Amino acid sequence: MKSPIRKSLKWSVSIALVTLLLAALFSITSNALLGGLSWAFGMLIVLIIVIIGIIFDIIGVASTATDEKPFHAMASKKVKGARQAIYIVRHADRVSNFCNDVIGDISGIVSGTAAAVVVMELALRLGHEEGTTLHTAISVLFTSVIAALTVGGKALGKTLAIRYATEIVFRVGRLILFFEERLHIKIIDANKKRLPAEMNHP
Repeated sequence: MKSPIRKSLKWSVSIALVTLLLAALFSITSNALLGGLSWAFGMLIVLIIVIIGIIFDIIGVASTATDEKPFHAMASKKVKGARQAIYIVRHADRVSNFCNDVIGDISGIVSGTAAAVVVMELALRLGHEEGTTLHTAISVLFTSVIAALTVGGKALGKTLAIRYATEIVFRVGRLILFFEERLHIKIIDANKKRLPAEMNHP
């Protein structure tokens, strides 16, 4: 029991540190982008953050909804991205945790914070300061719209993720391979030792 607990603890600490860094990065980036922009462009930035959260939520759900068997056949035929897809499926718990919890929660928090900045900008443009009736009304409206888009988008995304899980995971595997081959960014360790022996031969 000690080994699983130790591994779980190590993963929890690692993912907590990654969350801390990503949250700071998201916040700094969004604040930098919002600085000096009009409220309309600010809302576009908020919408992009929401969409990022939805996309990662789809990936997380798809990783747990698919089976690795289709990718075994692809890997045996040397289809690019198949090994990465197998890795994703075999580590679906961590992939789901990262995509749904880490990126999903961060995007939710950052989108809310960014929306508050946009609301303040719009209220000031209309000649109303924080705490006024108009500012409160705009804040409630924007917050409600963002919440609706987030929840509705994730609901639709989960349906798509379950229905097209295999294709989604495969596309993500291909994207990971692209980053690793073209940009030389090591994302996962999909080496031969982790795969069945029959996949290592044409």
